[in-house]
Amino acid sequence: MKKILSIVLIASVLLGACKKEAAEEETDVVLIGAGIMSATLGTMMKELDPKLKINIYERLDAVAAESSDAWNNAGTGHSALAELNYTPEMPDGSIDIHKAIAINEQFEVSKQFWAYLVQQKKLPAAHTFINNVPHMSFVWGDENTVYLKKRYQALQKNVLFKGMEYSENYDSLARWMPLVMKGRSRTQKVAATHMDIGTDVNFGNLTRGMISALKNAEGVKVALNHEVKTMKRNADSTWMVTVVDRATKKERNIKAKFVFIGAGGGALRLLQKSGIPEGKGFGGFPVSGEWMVCHNDAVIAQHIAKVYGKAGVGSPPMSVPHLDTRVINGKKALLFGPYAGFSSKFLKQGSYLDLTRSITLKNIGPMMSAGLDNIPLTKYLVGQVMQSDEERLKALQEYYPEAKAADWKLETAGQRVQIIKKDKEHGGILQFGTEVVTASDGSLSALLGASPGASTSVDIMLSLLKKCFPGRVASAEWQQKFKQMIPSYGKKLADNVNLANQVREADSKALGLKYFVIQP
Repeated sequence: MKKILSIVLIASVLLGACKKEAAEEETDVVLIGAGIMSATLGTMMKELDPKLKINIYERLDAVAAESSDAWNNAGTGHSALAELNYTPEMPDGSIDIHKAIAINEQFEVSKQFWAYLVQQKKLPAAHTFINNVPHMSFVWGDENTVYLKKRYQALQKNVLFKGMEYSENYDSLARWMPLVMKGRSRTQKVAATHMDIGTDVNFGNLTRGMISALKNAEGVKVALNHEVKTMKRNADSTWMVTVVDRATKKERNIKAKFVFIGAGGGALRLLQKSGIPEGKGFGGFPVSGEWMVCHNDAVIAQHIAKVYGKAGVGSPPMSVPHLDTRVINGKKALLFGPYAGFSSKFLKQGSYLDLTRSITLKNIGPMMSAGLDNIPLTKYLVGQVMQSDEERLKALQEYYPEAKAADWKLETAGQRVQIIKKDKEHGGILQFGTEVVTASDGSLSALLGASPGASTSVDIMLSLLKKCFPGRVASAEWQQKFKQMIPSYGKKLADNVNLANQVREADSKALGLKYFVIQP
């Protein structure tokens, strides 16, 4: 009898294990995270192949509730028109504008795709997610003024930055940014650049618009409050994805041909769980952010610009100070910051154990090396965390001299995870920006990193598709569709004045934005 019971017990366990591993549903694509990246990739793939079955899983109960949300996202319309960290001064005194050109080109690609979706009625009215807000760079002091003028002169040599204005005149600057100049001494050495065609993008609304259209498409499922727990690659290069309903605690196994991990700060842990060799050695360093948010409508009404300054020594690029006009749900808002901080969470609504859980034998070496090489950054973050309300107000008053504490309130912004990766020379390096990590067979891809990710999301997803689906990308059918969605596909606007004029005019009309004709 005991032997029979043992056999029955073993059989039950084995049957249970087999049942757990069996797929309860099969799909073509699983997208993890309902943020701007998954929304962009899902929308693009559905346009390229309307027959695709796509499952989107989001651990929260709302779309775009983490980094893509307007109040959490520090990069609205990053196009390198004003961000000084994209144009570093070289040892010989010259200004390197290569990164600025690349980012501006990528943002133009994003605008083309959004314009296409608006025209196809697959996004709501453009003003709900993109609006014109001038982009400005502002500096003070002799050294910084010399730098900004050299930057302006270097950028003017490129087609994409034609139309930018430069001035050191107090009255001109006062017209561009009244709050910044009001109460400022006329004897102070100041300079600014001004680009009237800059934009503010509400990536939360943009994401919700794309996800809404996907939900209404045949073969697409969007499951909120569902968390991906594990992923296992099958022998045929498909993936068994285990998803749990956070409300009922019920698990389901989904078999997918392709998996994209676009879970923001949560992407690193999921990449590690996938077990792909390409993901080994990556680590993450979380950096939180805070905003000073204006609550005085009279003050908000006096400013309409994104005014970027220079980052402090040792500070991360995401901490470049800016006095920032936003358009959130149809209403103007005014923010200053971001003030950097530290939290061990990888997501705003994550766990304080996220950092600890991400440390493995494969990445602990690179993480320690990167830490030793970035002591100034550590000191900067400690200083930011220890700042008093008076010190934060003083930082704001450098950009808005007459700022009053009563008009502003400190609010928590989003959580970012900067990439740490292996490096032959240093052991490990802290990398700013975004990086796509892809399995060798193209069956899984993950996006790590932060700014300027959202603004360049379309270009990032184009690169991902080339890596994961090279054959289909090269096909005549997909090539034709790419050119329909993105008219400049395969070409560079920076090298073609006529094409740049043509594309900007078409996009601007579709999106309700300003534009001007670039003179050769």
